[in-house]
Amino acid sequence: MLDKTKQIWFIGIKGTGMASLALLLHDLSYNVAGSDIEKYTFTQVPLKEAGIEVKNFASENIKGEGQVIVKGNAFKEDNIEVAACLDKGVKWQSYPDTVEEIVQAHTSIGISGTHGKTSTTSLLAHVLGEVEPTSYLIGDGRGKGVENSRFFVYEADEYRRHFLAYHPDYQIMTNIDFDHPDYFKDQADYTSAFQTAAEQTKKALFVWGDDERLQSLRTEIPKYTYGFKDSDDFQAVNIEKTTEGSKFNVLAHGKDLGRFEIHLFGDHSILNATAVIAVAYTENVPMEDIKEGMLTFKGAKRRFSEKDFGDIAVIDDYAHHPTEMRATIQAARQKFPDKELVVVFQPHTFSRTKKYQKDFEEILRGVDKAYITPIYASAREANGDITSEDLTVNIPGSEVIDLDNIADLTKHKNACVVFMGAGDIPKYEDAYEDLLTK
Repeated sequence: MLDKTKQIWFIGIKGTGMASLALLLHDLSYNVAGSDIEKYTFTQVPLKEAGIEVKNFASENIKGEGQVIVKGNAFKEDNIEVAACLDKGVKWQSYPDTVEEIVQAHTSIGISGTHGKTSTTSLLAHVLGEVEPTSYLIGDGRGKGVENSRFFVYEADEYRRHFLAYHPDYQIMTNIDFDHPDYFKDQADYTSAFQTAAEQTKKALFVWGDDERLQSLRTEIPKYTYGFKDSDDFQAVNIEKTTEGSKFNVLAHGKDLGRFEIHLFGDHSILNATAVIAVAYTENVPMEDIKEGMLTFKGAKRRFSEKDFGDIAVIDDYAHHPTEMRATIQAARQKFPDKELVVVFQPHTFSRTKKYQKDFEEILRGVDKAYITPIYASAREANGDITSEDLTVNIPGSEVIDLDNIADLTKHKNACVVFMGAGDIPKYEDAYEDLLTK
């Protein structure tokens, strides 16, 4: 159990979720410190800025007395500090168990789903935080604690069923497209995890109305749909898309809540915003305040993040699943209708690449120029029987790109260049941007 009289020690503090949680607890006046690998990661920057001590893994870091140990999910008995806990008889609690303590202390809203979790969590945390004290935990390494918060907004990750540690008041479920084939057996196994998560939600569930699997979830609490159809409980209507973003009205059970504006792009952004509005309305948050919060939201990290270099717009996006890729490409077409659309795609894991090979090929055939980097091999899979070259065979005009030929991208003028992937694709983007600034 969390205890402000003890040091909260994080084993693996630089993981994206762990770093977010450490920042949140630090903001709530807990004594936070932790350890990780020596290699630089982007998550250590905000930890350092907050004054949180980060050490290298070492057995002497585990004191036992006066500590609460929070262990990252990735670390097993071969980790020196996990081994030290076992040797010294020191108990630990998991990351999900720690988050659950915070969930139970607030009006909590979890955001789950195959796609859109980070974007929706970021938007909900922002708009609620403009109105009421709101703490949040986002999977991209951001976490913030606000003393005496009314709301706690968090991203609920389905991988290895981690989100089943949580029992929130409300939950938004964006979609259930099969993913993580390295863990889940099949679509039925994957959907079953969301069924359990739905059963653990206390007050209401908000689901995208077009997803048949979400429609099939059984609940004893109210299950509200959001979307574009007349049958949806929360419906976005009178939609106007421009190169500046989107405007739309939202109907709540037929009642017009007013006109909202977001400086975001694509249908998925309107859906995410409608889900956020649905939760806020259900919690009696004034709609005028929500409208203002929508206007000032700048977007989530690595979700359609834009940099401009003259006539070149560089977009950084986490998309690595076919549904996400289609959404990102639609958003790019909306914002940059007159530019050449160039996509640099990094396939993420061999199992996902093999499962969705035909989808990736079909999507990339629809852009003006496609480049594919070598497949990102995660710690879960060291190798596989598919390569990036296998994809380019079925995508006319496409090429494999690596750091040694990244200069090929500079031949594109008046272009929107989209880097998409969930691995280490920022290294390709950085190399390209270095060339653009020379």
